[in-house]
Amino acid sequence: MKNLFLIFCLFIAQLPFAQNLSQVESVEYDAVSGRFLASNGNSIVEVDGDGNEVAFFGTTAQAEYGMEIMNGALFVIDNNRIKAYNLGDGSQLMNFQIPGASFLNGMASDGDSRLWVTDFSLKKIHEVNVADLNNPSQTVIVANTVSTPNGIVFDGLNNRLLFVNWGSNASIKAVDLSDNSMTTVTATNLGNCDGIDSDAYGNYYVSSWSPTRITKFNSDFSVSQIITAPGISSPADICYAQSIDTLAIPNSGNSTITYVGFSAPISVAETEDSFGLSCYPNPLSDKSIVEFSLPQEGEVDITFIDINGRLIHQLIHEKLSSGRHQILLAGLNLPSGNYFCRFNWNGVEEVIPVVK
Repeated sequence: MKNLFLIFCLFIAQLPFAQNLSQVESVEYDAVSGRFLASNGNSIVEVDGDGNEVAFFGTTAQAEYGMEIMNGALFVIDNNRIKAYNLGDGSQLMNFQIPGASFLNGMASDGDSRLWVTDFSLKKIHEVNVADLNNPSQTVIVANTVSTPNGIVFDGLNNRLLFVNWGSNASIKAVDLSDNSMTTVTATNLGNCDGIDSDAYGNYYVSSWSPTRITKFNSDFSVSQIITAPGISSPADICYAQSIDTLAIPNSGNSTITYVGFSAPISVAETEDSFGLSCYPNPLSDKSIVEFSLPQEGEVDITFIDINGRLIHQLIHEKLSSGRHQILLAGLNLPSGNYFCRFNWNGVEEVIPVVK
């Protein structure tokens, strides 16, 4: 049987603006002006849509952690306060103290008048009403997340919040906004999850420090896909810019921003074998995907070898959960030639030919 899957064309760019960027923790996209805004320690840096210019946003604006754009304002977490800046001139519009806050970290918005903020240390989630910037108000909607909450995103279709957590085997949890009840959406084998955001197609993207990568989930979190790119280091509060289908990854480990761009979906057919192992499109490019299914959790090792059996590139070596997996080859740069993709799961090996 052949199954039909969707893949996305990718481009990768990394901006090494070391002379300007520092302590990069969060990125947000301003669709009106066609620019990304990045937290930058004691300032906020703006980068144009092509990623080739850097300037400072405002004269006094600064952000430490999560950011959201809503109603012509940039809302940020800075020094355990929620601040708002005019997108036009960077002037400050709001400076709000959440009582008793300890470590405000992730931020989400409904695009209208509500913000949600996680408190990493106190394991709380706050709802902040900013309909009146001169008189904002807040409510604690989750008093104890049990886990350590980090990045958060609003899922308007299901009237819920989704948030990721710090720690090993970090789960992804949901808050039903009709009654503020909390449930676990999925367990993961990811450690120290930092950010989460969504695209316009119902998919979710999660950054993790262990393994260091981005994991893409479908709308019900039943299918995951690994996104790799060179230079990712301690990826923090990611942003998916839906209007240009681009994922911006702030690397807190090396003070850079990595962009993964997606274009319109292309339909391809999977070739069949015992693990559903396939690599497409073939010949390989950074648009290609290695796809496979696991009957149960186990150690997976995927390498590219040449026709003489010599190791050329190790793609992945880690424990993965059961189910279908996809690994994007973003950033893979092999010389032209004939290769084999060697797949090993719990000692069971399969090899398929590929061409570059």
